Amino acid sequence: MTGGSPIGRVLAAAEGLSSLDGVASTVSRLLSPVLSGGLGDVLRGSWLGHPLHPVLVTVPIGAWTAVPLFDLTGQPVAAQRLTALGLAAAVPAATAGLAEYTTLDAPQRRVALVHASTNSVAVTALAASMVARSRDLTGRALALTIVGLGVTGVSGALGGHLSYVQAAGVQRESRPSA
Repeated sequence: MTGGSPIGRVLAAAEGLSSLDGVASTVSRLLSPVLSGGLGDVLRGSWLGHPLHPVLVTVPIGAWTAVPLFDLTGQPVAAQRLTALGLAAAVPAATAGLAEYTTLDAPQRRVALVHASTNSVAVTALAASMVARSRDLTGRALALTIVGLGVTGVSGALGGHLSYVQAAGVQRESRPSA
């Protein structure tokens, strides 16, 4: 469990959401046949020696973090391109996360389900930002981007809890001999 901080308690509370177990088990059961074996191993990063998902999420987060800077400096084309890049990069990141999901225990799945749900909200806000950009609604696009980044931060905290507190994916892959 996370320490006594209010944020830590909120993150730890996701572990106890047993009401999610039915959905979490169904998702795992549906994903396992598709993401077991070779494809799942590749997406989980067995070739890398550690989970691939944390590596892949840096691309959409990095792209989206720069978007408000381009908006505020009057560079809408760059902002739109980075929003699109982040949305495209979110697909392989999410896919690797889903492969990782199939290896989790029940409390980890609960947190992962909340993590995936918040990511879905973030991606929806950023996709709406992309639509606003295509309609030249820069202020709305910026607001949606900031909402998406805020939700991404919440999701990242959940992912960090899953990794660092619940040890999801830790030492699962075999280590090469020294």
